[in-house]
Amino acid sequence: MPRYALLILPAFNRVYGESAIRLTRSELGVFGDRALEAPISAVEESSIGGVPYVTFETGAELGERDIALLSNLSSVYALFGMEGELLRPLRMEPLDRLSSDLLTIQKYAGKTNEHFTKLLLNVTVLASDFTFERHLSVFDPMCGRGTTLNQALMYGYDAYGLDVDTKDFEAYGLFLRRWLKDKRLKHTAETVPVRRERALAGKRFNASFALSKEAQKAGDVQHVDVVNADTLRSRDFFKPRSFDLIVTDAPYGVQHGSRGGGGGLSRSPLELIAKAVPGWAELLRPGGAIGISWNTYGGNRDELASILGGQGLQVLELPGFEHWVDQAIVRDLMVARKPA
Repeated sequence: MPRYALLILPAFNRVYGESAIRLTRSELGVFGDRALEAPISAVEESSIGGVPYVTFETGAELGERDIALLSNLSSVYALFGMEGELLRPLRMEPLDRLSSDLLTIQKYAGKTNEHFTKLLLNVTVLASDFTFERHLSVFDPMCGRGTTLNQALMYGYDAYGLDVDTKDFEAYGLFLRRWLKDKRLKHTAETVPVRRERALAGKRFNASFALSKEAQKAGDVQHVDVVNADTLRSRDFFKPRSFDLIVTDAPYGVQHGSRGGGGGLSRSPLELIAKAVPGWAELLRPGGAIGISWNTYGGNRDELASILGGQGLQVLELPGFEHWVDQAIVRDLMVARKPA
């Protein structure tokens, strides 16, 4: 049977790097189950020349589309066909269409590792009825300074976000304006007040850009829309069935609390999620999917599955993604699909 090897991208975060091999194996399994034409088996960690790889077998040679899909694995650096003791490099065709510094420039306490953000987006796409190649709309209802939004933009998608923290909202708007200007991309960007019944309800940052003048004329334009408001009010700012995917990294309740709607800070992210999910589910298109990562010290899988299932979402069993972040955080993810 054809055999292949994945070389894992080195992680700047040592702790995440220690989990990268295992997380890649789990992510590869989801790709194999839900997207690839060639069936995958014998997924394992292997040492080749003293370097760790993830190796796997397929029932048939990988075609161009399968190779292109695997090029988007969150921690993959290179893909090889194995021929005896030799490795034959395969041409990678990732979706990323923007410079990687869109994800790496921002440095701040509490930033989600960008490899994990990409992994969470990947498995959420795979849980949906949609394909990676489609021009998707991605909503992060607790977007912080926009790591998820930026990964969506890397894939050529439209990015929508909402966050209650004014400093994070303003920091993201300033960053993206500067980045678009530095890259000399044709763009527009503005921050405007949002009013409801003549009262200020929040602020909104809107931007749109194209990779070139020709792309803009052809309608190949990406949009960013971020609102500074409480996530429990998501339905006040976005229309029902607006988004293909909802992807979010819930507050961990450690360095910062999560708003639960009562004015105070909650240590449990599930309290906030339970109150927010009904509104989020309304914003999701049929066939779309929601992906949430959270600190398991704030609630277990059964509790989160019950919250999502209670809104008519179909929870997928995707084991193998739980991993240690620090002594107060063990992170896991869950994805659920909205029936078509």
